[in-house]
Amino acid sequence: MFDNLREQANSNPFYEEEAQFQSAEETNPAGSRASSRFLGMTSVQRFIISVMLMMMVCAIGAMFLLVTGKIGLF
Repeated sequence: MFDNLREQANSNPFYEEEAQFQSAEETNPAGSRASSRFLGMTSVQRFIISVMLMMMVCAIGAMFLLVTGKIGLF
């Protein structure tokens, strides 16, 4: 059943040619290192955004608990 499988795959007209890869020097001719930015932000900016998001989630959760009466101030 699996005899000559490689030859059958190579003779397939729809078989794609092997991908040709470029080295890192060819893709980045300036010689600078790859950018470590995500969404155009530095790591400090991403940290500040994540802390602000965490504080907002905590504040909204506390307000929800107050409104539903699960916790009380007095």
